[in-house]
Amino acid sequence: MGRQKRGDWVRPQNRTQLDKLLRSYLPKQMKDGKARSVYPCNFRSAGRLSNENARLLTAVHENFARLLASALDVYLGALIDVKLVIIDQVPSKDHIASIPQLSYLVPFDFSAIQSSMIVEWDIDLVFPVIDLLLGGAGSRPGESRELSEIEEEIVHEVMGLIARQLENSWRLPAASLKVNRRAKISGMHQYCPPGERLTHVRFEMELAGRKGSFMLVFPTSFLNPLVKQLKLDQPQKESRFQFFMGMGIRERILDCDMVVSSELAPVKVAVRDLMELQPGSVLKLRAPVGSPGVLSIGGQEIFESIPVKNGTLKAAQLGKRIQVTTWGKE
Repeated sequence: MGRQKRGDWVRPQNRTQLDKLLRSYLPKQMKDGKARSVYPCNFRSAGRLSNENARLLTAVHENFARLLASALDVYLGALIDVKLVIIDQVPSKDHIASIPQLSYLVPFDFSAIQSSMIVEWDIDLVFPVIDLLLGGAGSRPGESRELSEIEEEIVHEVMGLIARQLENSWRLPAASLKVNRRAKISGMHQYCPPGERLTHVRFEMELAGRKGSFMLVFPTSFLNPLVKQLKLDQPQKESRFQFFMGMGIRERILDCDMVVSSELAPVKVAVRDLMELQPGSVLKLRAPVGSPGVLSIGGQEIFESIPVKNGTLKAAQLGKRIQVTTWGKE
Protein backbone atom coordinates (compact mmCIF):
# COMPACT_ATOMS: atom_id res chain seq x y z
CA MET A 1 0.00 0.00 0.00
CA GLY A 2 1.59 3.27 -1.11
CA ARG A 3 1.74 6.38 1.02
CA GLN A 4 -1.47 8.36 0.75
CA LYS A 5 -2.07 12.07 0.73
CA ARG A 6 -3.51 13.55 3.88
CA GLY A 7 -7.30 13.17 3.89
CA ASP A 8 -7.31 10.18 1.50
CA TRP A 9 -8.69 6.83 2.66
CA VAL A 10 -7.78 3.43 1.31
CA ARG A 11 -9.72 0.36 2.38
CA PRO A 12 -7.25 -1.96 4.17
CA GLN A 13 -7.09 -5.48 2.78
CA ASN A 14 -5.94 -7.23 5.97
CA ARG A 15 -5.06 -6.65 9.60
CA THR A 16 -1.42 -5.77 8.86
CA GLN A 17 -2.41 -2.95 6.52
CA LEU A 18 -4.98 -1.71 9.06
CA ASP A 19 -2.35 -1.56 11.82
CA LYS A 20 0.01 0.43 9.57
CA LEU A 21 -2.77 2.84 8.63
CA LEU A 22 -3.79 3.45 12.24
CA ARG A 23 -0.17 3.91 13.29
CA SER A 24 0.24 6.72 10.77
CA TYR A 25 -2.37 8.71 12.71
CA LEU A 26 -0.88 8.11 16.18
CA PRO A 27 0.66 11.05 18.10
CA LYS A 28 4.44 11.30 17.90
CA GLN A 29 4.99 10.32 21.55
CA MET A 30 3.09 7.06 20.99
CA LYS A 31 5.11 6.25 17.86
CA ASP A 32 8.27 6.68 19.92
CA GLY A 33 7.01 4.10 22.40
CA LYS A 34 5.99 6.67 25.04
CA ALA A 35 2.44 5.51 25.53
CA ARG A 36 0.07 7.41 27.79
CA SER A 37 -0.62 6.07 31.28
CA VAL A 38 -4.02 4.43 31.00
CA TYR A 39 -5.58 2.62 33.94
CA PRO A 40 -8.73 0.50 34.02
CA CYS A 41 -11.74 2.10 35.72
CA ASN A 42 -12.86 0.31 38.87
CA PHE A 43 -16.57 1.08 39.26
CA ARG A 44 -16.56 -0.54 42.71
CA SER A 45 -14.26 2.16 44.08
CA ALA A 46 -15.72 5.27 42.43
CA GLY A 47 -16.90 7.95 44.85
CA ARG A 48 -15.99 6.09 48.04
CA LEU A 49 -14.13 7.04 51.18
CA SER A 50 -10.68 5.46 51.30
CA ASN A 51 -9.40 3.70 54.41
CA GLU A 52 -6.66 6.31 54.70
CA ASN A 53 -9.22 9.12 54.86
CA ALA A 54 -11.43 7.05 57.17
CA ARG A 55 -8.56 6.61 59.62
CA LEU A 56 -7.92 10.34 59.55
CA LEU A 57 -11.58 11.18 60.18
CA THR A 58 -11.75 8.58 62.96
CA ALA A 59 -8.78 10.04 64.83
CA VAL A 60 -10.04 13.60 64.49
CA HIS A 61 -13.59 12.81 65.63
CA GLU A 62 -12.51 10.64 68.54
CA ASN A 63 -10.71 13.76 69.77
CA PHE A 64 -13.88 15.79 69.07
CA ALA A 65 -15.92 13.36 71.21
CA ARG A 66 -13.55 13.93 74.16
CA LEU A 67 -13.61 17.71 73.75
CA LEU A 68 -17.41 17.78 73.46
CA ALA A 69 -17.88 15.60 76.56
CA SER A 70 -15.65 17.92 78.61
CA ALA A 71 -17.40 21.06 77.32
CA LEU A 72 -20.87 19.64 78.02
CA ASP A 73 -19.79 18.54 81.50
CA VAL A 74 -19.10 22.18 82.34
CA TYR A 75 -22.04 23.62 80.40
CA LEU A 76 -24.73 21.24 81.70
CA GLY A 77 -23.28 20.56 85.13
CA ALA A 78 -23.64 16.80 84.73
CA LEU A 79 -21.42 13.86 83.85
CA ILE A 80 -21.54 13.36 80.06
CA ASP A 81 -20.05 10.53 78.01
CA VAL A 82 -19.61 10.91 74.24
CA LYS A 83 -17.99 8.31 72.00
CA LEU A 84 -17.59 7.78 68.28
CA VAL A 85 -19.61 4.79 67.01
CA ILE A 86 -19.11 4.52 63.24
CA ILE A 87 -18.16 6.34 60.05
CA ASP A 88 -20.18 5.22 57.07
CA GLN A 89 -21.40 6.31 53.62
CA VAL A 90 -24.94 5.99 52.27
CA PRO A 91 -26.82 7.31 49.21
CA SER A 92 -28.50 10.67 49.79
CA LYS A 93 -32.01 9.41 49.02
CA ASP A 94 -31.65 6.51 51.47
CA HIS A 95 -30.45 8.81 54.20
CA ILE A 96 -33.27 11.31 53.83
CA ALA A 97 -35.84 8.51 53.83
CA SER A 98 -34.41 7.12 57.10
CA ILE A 99 -34.56 10.37 59.14
CA PRO A 100 -37.11 10.10 62.01
CA GLN A 101 -39.84 12.73 61.76
CA LEU A 102 -38.97 14.63 64.98
CA SER A 103 -35.18 14.65 64.56
CA TYR A 104 -33.42 17.93 65.31
CA LEU A 105 -31.57 18.95 62.11
CA VAL A 106 -29.22 21.94 62.05
CA PRO A 107 -27.08 23.01 59.04
CA PHE A 108 -23.58 24.33 59.80
CA ASP A 109 -22.14 26.60 57.10
CA PHE A 110 -18.39 26.50 56.49
CA SER A 111 -17.52 30.00 55.25
CA ALA A 112 -14.16 28.99 53.73
CA ILE A 113 -15.72 26.65 51.16
CA GLN A 114 -19.31 27.98 50.97
CA SER A 115 -20.77 24.61 51.80
CA SER A 116 -22.80 23.08 54.63
CA MET A 117 -22.88 20.00 56.82
CA ILE A 118 -25.79 18.78 58.95
CA VAL A 119 -25.90 17.95 62.67
CA GLU A 120 -28.72 15.47 63.39
CA TRP A 121 -29.86 14.85 66.98
CA ASP A 122 -32.35 12.29 68.22
CA ILE A 123 -35.26 14.23 69.70
CA ASP A 124 -35.14 11.94 72.77
CA LEU A 125 -31.60 13.25 73.41
CA VAL A 126 -32.57 16.92 73.00
CA PHE A 127 -35.14 17.03 75.82
CA PRO A 128 -32.80 15.75 78.60
CA VAL A 129 -30.26 18.45 77.57
CA ILE A 130 -32.96 21.13 77.84
CA ASP A 131 -34.12 19.80 81.21
CA LEU A 132 -30.58 19.89 82.61
CA LEU A 133 -30.10 23.49 81.46
CA LEU A 134 -33.37 24.46 83.14
CA GLY A 135 -32.21 22.96 86.44
CA GLY A 136 -33.89 19.56 86.13
CA ALA A 137 -32.49 16.05 86.44
CA GLY A 138 -32.35 15.36 82.70
CA SER A 139 -35.83 13.91 82.24
CA ARG A 140 -37.82 13.97 79.04
CA PRO A 141 -41.58 14.16 78.29
CA GLY A 142 -43.57 10.94 78.21
CA GLU A 143 -44.36 11.44 74.52
CA SER A 144 -42.12 12.88 71.84
CA ARG A 145 -43.25 16.30 70.65
CA GLU A 146 -42.01 19.36 68.81
CA LEU A 147 -39.95 22.00 70.60
CA SER A 148 -41.34 25.30 71.80
CA GLU A 149 -39.73 28.60 70.76
CA ILE A 150 -37.91 28.89 74.10
CA GLU A 151 -36.63 25.30 73.78
CA GLU A 152 -35.47 26.04 70.24
CA GLU A 153 -33.37 28.97 71.52
CA ILE A 154 -31.82 26.83 74.26
CA VAL A 155 -30.81 24.06 71.85
CA HIS A 156 -29.46 26.64 69.39
CA GLU A 157 -26.95 27.69 72.07
CA VAL A 158 -25.90 24.05 72.50
CA MET A 159 -25.35 23.81 68.72
CA GLY A 160 -23.01 26.80 69.00
CA LEU A 161 -21.00 24.91 71.61
CA ILE A 162 -20.75 21.91 69.26
CA ALA A 163 -19.56 24.20 66.45
CA ARG A 164 -16.75 25.56 68.65
CA GLN A 165 -15.56 22.05 69.53
CA LEU A 166 -15.59 21.07 65.84
CA GLU A 167 -13.45 24.10 65.04
CA ASN A 168 -11.01 23.06 67.75
CA SER A 169 -10.88 19.45 66.52
CA TRP A 170 -10.54 20.38 62.86
CA ARG A 171 -8.08 23.19 63.71
CA LEU A 172 -10.12 25.83 61.95
CA PRO A 173 -10.04 29.57 62.68
CA ALA A 174 -12.61 30.79 65.18
CA ALA A 175 -16.11 31.49 63.80
CA SER A 176 -15.45 29.40 60.68
CA LEU A 177 -18.67 27.47 61.31
CA LYS A 178 -21.97 29.33 61.32
CA VAL A 179 -24.91 27.64 63.04
CA ASN A 180 -28.14 28.06 61.09
CA ARG A 181 -31.69 27.66 62.31
CA ARG A 182 -33.32 24.26 62.47
CA ALA A 183 -34.02 22.65 59.08
CA LYS A 184 -36.97 20.51 58.10
CA ILE A 185 -36.70 17.07 56.53
CA SER A 186 -38.53 18.37 53.45
CA GLY A 187 -35.72 20.90 52.92
CA MET A 188 -32.84 18.43 53.23
CA HIS A 189 -32.52 18.10 49.45
CA GLN A 190 -30.85 21.52 49.22
CA TYR A 191 -28.05 20.23 51.48
CA CYS A 192 -27.96 16.63 50.24
CA PRO A 193 -27.98 16.55 46.41
CA PRO A 194 -29.78 13.51 44.95
CA GLY A 195 -27.52 10.80 43.57
CA GLU A 196 -24.69 11.76 45.93
CA ARG A 197 -23.17 9.70 48.72
CA LEU A 198 -23.24 11.21 52.21
CA THR A 199 -20.67 10.50 54.90
CA HIS A 200 -22.08 9.81 58.39
CA VAL A 201 -20.04 10.29 61.55
CA ARG A 202 -22.25 8.84 64.30
CA PHE A 203 -21.76 9.39 68.05
CA GLU A 204 -23.41 7.90 71.11
CA MET A 205 -24.08 10.14 74.12
CA GLU A 206 -25.00 9.18 77.68
CA LEU A 207 -26.24 11.77 80.16
CA ALA A 208 -28.35 11.55 83.30
CA GLY A 209 -28.66 7.80 82.83
CA ARG A 210 -30.14 8.18 79.35
CA LYS A 211 -28.57 7.24 76.02
CA GLY A 212 -29.08 8.67 72.59
CA SER A 213 -27.16 9.37 69.41
CA PHE A 214 -26.36 12.23 67.10
CA MET A 215 -24.35 12.40 63.91
CA LEU A 216 -22.54 14.72 61.56
CA VAL A 217 -23.61 14.39 57.93
CA PHE A 218 -21.12 15.51 55.27
CA PRO A 219 -22.06 16.03 51.61
CA THR A 220 -19.18 15.52 49.17
CA SER A 221 -18.84 19.29 48.64
CA PHE A 222 -18.08 19.63 52.37
CA LEU A 223 -16.15 16.41 52.99
CA ASN A 224 -13.48 16.75 50.30
CA PRO A 225 -12.23 20.23 51.36
CA LEU A 226 -12.40 19.18 55.01
CA VAL A 227 -10.24 16.09 54.43
CA LYS A 228 -7.78 18.19 52.44
CA GLN A 229 -7.56 20.68 55.32
CA LEU A 230 -7.08 17.90 57.88
CA LYS A 231 -4.28 16.37 55.82
CA LEU A 232 -2.44 19.69 55.76
CA ASP A 233 -2.43 19.74 59.57
CA GLN A 234 -1.94 16.00 60.05
CA PRO A 235 0.09 14.62 57.10
CA GLN A 236 -0.44 10.92 56.55
CA LYS A 237 1.94 8.33 55.12
CA GLU A 238 1.14 7.11 51.66
CA SER A 239 -0.69 3.82 51.57
CA ARG A 240 -2.73 1.72 49.22
CA PHE A 241 -6.32 2.79 48.91
CA GLN A 242 -9.04 0.34 49.85
CA PHE A 243 -12.66 1.24 50.00
CA PHE A 244 -15.87 0.89 51.95
CA MET A 245 -18.77 -1.08 50.57
CA GLY A 246 -20.56 1.89 49.08
CA MET A 247 -21.04 2.04 45.29
CA GLY A 248 -21.49 5.45 43.70
CA ILE A 249 -21.18 5.27 39.93
CA ARG A 250 -21.95 1.53 39.92
CA GLU A 251 -25.27 2.13 41.68
CA ARG A 252 -26.20 4.74 39.10
CA ILE A 253 -25.34 2.33 36.28
CA LEU A 254 -27.44 -0.40 37.92
CA ASP A 255 -30.43 1.98 37.81
CA CYS A 256 -30.07 2.49 34.03
CA ASP A 257 -32.64 0.95 31.67
CA MET A 258 -31.46 -1.46 28.97
CA VAL A 259 -33.47 -2.70 25.98
CA VAL A 260 -33.76 -6.50 26.18
CA SER A 261 -35.31 -8.58 23.39
CA SER A 262 -35.77 -12.30 22.78
CA GLU A 263 -35.84 -13.05 19.06
CA LEU A 264 -35.61 -15.86 16.56
CA ALA A 265 -32.26 -16.51 14.98
CA PRO A 266 -31.94 -14.85 11.54
CA VAL A 267 -33.69 -16.83 8.78
CA LYS A 268 -34.19 -16.33 5.04
CA VAL A 269 -37.72 -15.81 3.70
CA ALA A 270 -38.65 -15.63 0.03
CA VAL A 271 -39.94 -12.29 -1.21
CA ARG A 272 -42.94 -14.18 -2.70
CA ASP A 273 -43.99 -15.27 0.80
CA LEU A 274 -43.66 -11.74 2.10
CA MET A 275 -45.78 -10.32 -0.76
CA GLU A 276 -48.61 -12.72 0.09
CA LEU A 277 -48.81 -11.74 3.74
CA GLN A 278 -52.26 -10.67 4.98
CA PRO A 279 -53.72 -10.19 8.49
CA GLY A 280 -54.14 -13.68 9.93
CA SER A 281 -51.60 -15.27 7.59
CA VAL A 282 -49.05 -17.78 8.90
CA LEU A 283 -45.50 -17.16 7.70
CA LYS A 284 -43.46 -20.35 7.49
CA LEU A 285 -39.94 -19.61 8.62
CA ARG A 286 -38.57 -23.03 7.63
CA ALA A 287 -36.75 -23.30 10.97
CA PRO A 288 -37.12 -26.31 13.30
CA VAL A 289 -39.43 -25.69 16.26
CA GLY A 290 -36.70 -26.75 18.68
CA SER A 291 -34.16 -24.24 17.36
CA PRO A 292 -33.36 -21.64 20.07
CA GLY A 293 -33.66 -17.93 19.55
CA VAL A 294 -31.34 -15.25 20.91
CA LEU A 295 -31.56 -12.87 23.86
CA SER A 296 -30.13 -9.46 22.95
CA ILE A 297 -29.26 -6.64 25.33
CA GLY A 298 -28.78 -3.22 23.80
CA GLY A 299 -28.63 -4.83 20.36
CA GLN A 300 -25.85 -7.24 21.38
CA GLU A 301 -26.65 -10.97 21.25
CA ILE A 302 -25.77 -12.49 24.65
CA PHE A 303 -27.55 -15.86 25.18
CA GLU A 304 -29.49 -18.46 23.29
CA SER A 305 -33.09 -18.40 24.54
CA ILE A 306 -36.30 -20.41 24.36
CA PRO A 307 -39.73 -18.79 24.88
CA VAL A 308 -41.46 -20.14 28.00
CA LYS A 309 -44.26 -19.19 30.39
CA ASN A 310 -43.70 -18.11 33.99
CA GLY A 311 -47.11 -18.13 35.67
CA THR A 312 -49.24 -15.69 33.66
CA LEU A 313 -46.19 -13.95 32.17
CA LYS A 314 -44.13 -14.57 29.07
CA ALA A 315 -40.46 -15.33 29.73
CA ALA A 316 -37.26 -16.54 28.10
CA GLN A 317 -35.24 -19.50 29.34
CA LEU A 318 -31.54 -18.86 28.75
CA GLY A 319 -29.28 -21.40 27.12
CA LYS A 320 -25.58 -21.22 26.41
CA ARG A 321 -23.78 -17.92 26.10
CA ILE A 322 -23.11 -16.65 22.58
CA GLN A 323 -19.48 -15.94 21.75
CA VAL A 324 -19.00 -12.30 20.76
CA THR A 325 -17.23 -11.86 17.43
CA THR A 326 -14.23 -9.51 17.73
CA TRP A 327 -14.02 -6.74 15.14
CA GLY A 328 -11.07 -7.06 12.79
CA LYS A 329 -10.73 -10.83 13.23
CA GLU A 330 -9.62 -12.47 9.98
